Amino acid sequence: MYFPDPGAVSALLACVLGLVVVLRTMNGRKSEKHSNFPPGPRPLPVIGNLHLIGFKTLDLTLLELSKEYGSVFSVHIGPLKAVVLAGYETVKDALVNHAKEFSERAHVPIFQETSKGNGLVLSHGENWKVMRRFTQATLRDLGMGKRTIEDKITEECELLLKNIESYQGTPFNNTMIMNAAVANIIVSIVLGHRYDYEDKTYLRLISLITENFRALASPMTSLFNIYPTMVRFLPGGHKVYMKNIREIETSIRTTFVQYLKDLNRNDQRSLIDAFLVRQQEEKPDPHIYFHNENLTSLVNELLAAGAESTSITLRWGLLLMMKYPEIQENVQKEIDRVIGSAKPQSEHRRQMPYTDAVIHEVQRFANIIPSVPHETTMDVHFKGYFIPKGTYVIVLLSSVLNDKAHFERPEEFNPQHFLDSDGNRLKKEAFMPFSAGQRVCLGENLAKMVIFIFFTSLLQKFTFSPPANVTHVDISPGIGFAVPPLPHRICAVSRY
Repeated sequence: MYFPDPGAVSALLACVLGLVVVLRTMNGRKSEKHSNFPPGPRPLPVIGNLHLIGFKTLDLTLLELSKEYGSVFSVHIGPLKAVVLAGYETVKDALVNHAKEFSERAHVPIFQETSKGNGLVLSHGENWKVMRRFTQATLRDLGMGKRTIEDKITEECELLLKNIESYQGTPFNNTMIMNAAVANIIVSIVLGHRYDYEDKTYLRLISLITENFRALASPMTSLFNIYPTMVRFLPGGHKVYMKNIREIETSIRTTFVQYLKDLNRNDQRSLIDAFLVRQQEEKPDPHIYFHNENLTSLVNELLAAGAESTSITLRWGLLLMMKYPEIQENVQKEIDRVIGSAKPQSEHRRQMPYTDAVIHEVQRFANIIPSVPHETTMDVHFKGYFIPKGTYVIVLLSSVLNDKAHFERPEEFNPQHFLDSDGNRLKKEAFMPFSAGQRVCLGENLAKMVIFIFFTSLLQKFTFSPPANVTHVDISPGIGFAVPPLPHRICAVSRY
């Protein structure tokens, strides 16, 4: 979540003034106070600690505050009082050792407005449990972690390589093609087939998803999440996101209506097939969990979360290889030695400690999901503090991936973070890009497989470099709910 840039200051002031009027008409209710609540900076009326957050990204501000207030502290984001968890030891303790207490997803206004608690990633309570069990079982039945899924990944990767080869070493922006290729892996699982890269309907869907990740990080979306009543009718990223979601959901609903016409319960080829079969099994009361709204949100989440985050990771990987050509060369030497001209497979990973370390370091350094919103399911005594039920909890994953107790020079891109003195892969418990505990990413294993096969195949086939007129490769983060690299162009020169 990002906070106002100068162009949004006037909107913030208007919201604050309006909210002051609303507050003054209320009966003077004061928020319930609890003894031994985690400490934090003193809030100002109405705006809380927004004056401290200023124009920085939320995670960077919270990292600085954790140095002063410790690994468990509180912060007021407008009228919202949240608890922040920072550092590997604290985050692990909360998500793993106190998994049940911290397992709820926070109620974020922009998501409540659109998904309304449906789906998996953004759902709550029993609905989340049912959708999680269904999704886990269905992905397993469809071949998750098996050769069938790996074959689909390899086939899609070969089509991506041909597309990149068509540029013949000239500069191009790899955002859309990488998004389309990775999304096709998810599409093949969810829908049972892939799309051509030139398909206009598919490209429109991919562009909407990409735009939404930017819209979620816009100043006005952040303001909407803080002051939803006051910001609702103003223009901005929150409006763009809501409009795009409506279009995405219309497209998804059209797709599974078509699936109903050809549904064969004995030949379930996709997640939509499996869901619709369960929907029929729930009759005469299909509106408990396996209803169309849940299916629409579930498909949207799988496409958005699964495809965008993996694509961004791969784009970061290629950018970092351009920035550090000596590391790219070392990866290529290992690929040549272990794989040669054969097709990369997931089983090669165990024989390639350096490449594996580079991929891990890309994920750590890129830090594409800096924080995740949780909520306590019950009153909990944690690290000497009392946190009441229903408290908004910000799990600061960036603080884990940059924990100096586990990564010697976290501000640097350095594959040695994951290698011992003999060059063997070093497991780091603080490597937590997929989160942990009950809300850990369900697609973690699939993402790891896609990233490895795509990354090694790309570097096996091409050497990546910046355009000739670019003298400095900028690895500053861009803006997005999943943090992408800044827009850039790359050159892919065939190695053969």
